[in-house]
Amino acid sequence: MRDLALLRPGETLKVLCLGAHSDDIEIGAGGALLSWIAAGAALEVLWCVASAAGAREDEARASAADLLEGAAAVDIRIGGFRDGFLPADRAAVKEWVESLKERFDPDVVLTHHRDDAHQDHRLLAEFAWNTFRDHLILEVEIPKWDGDLGRPNVYVALSDDILARKIEILQRHFGTQRTKAWFDAETFRGLARLRGVECRAHYAEGFMARKLLLKI
Repeated sequence: MRDLALLRPGETLKVLCLGAHSDDIEIGAGGALLSWIAAGAALEVLWCVASAAGAREDEARASAADLLEGAAAVDIRIGGFRDGFLPADRAAVKEWVESLKERFDPDVVLTHHRDDAHQDHRLLAEFAWNTFRDHLILEVEIPKWDGDLGRPNVYVALSDDILARKIEILQRHFGTQRTKAWFDAETFRGLARLRGVECRAHYAEGFMARKLLLKI
């Protein structure tokens, strides 16, 4: 297994985080983002959450600010769409995603997996690929009741400290989710351990990359 470096310390990395709900990117890619910052990358992040009303918007903003402490620049945008109803607002969601391209030209897009069982997640994945056709898109995985985890083909190894920090951020900021049976440290640590086994690391996050262009 060969390592391909996405960044070098001191280099700028522009990342678009496009999540349907306030905890999605933290769950799917929080460890990767923390690792990139810890490695010395100058992260410029456009953090976009399509649906986060009331307390969930407060959670989204506080969590992103905590997770991205140390990033070079952070812009947080909340879409204001209804949780679970993104397909019903298809045209408006499409316009919202398209508007992001006018403000930001990312090196990496982190968003949902196209085969995710949640309808909001699938729609954002579709629009991400429609809108950011010439960009590296890494699709995240979100554990849930539906049992829709896929087979990742890209991994980011996580240190023990990074994983502990990711879990601490999730537990601290998302009080609205604590009643969900799957939303606990054991779930997040267990999935990270499994993905670590798959890439010869202790812990890791897994991503799906449908297209990669290797430049010589």
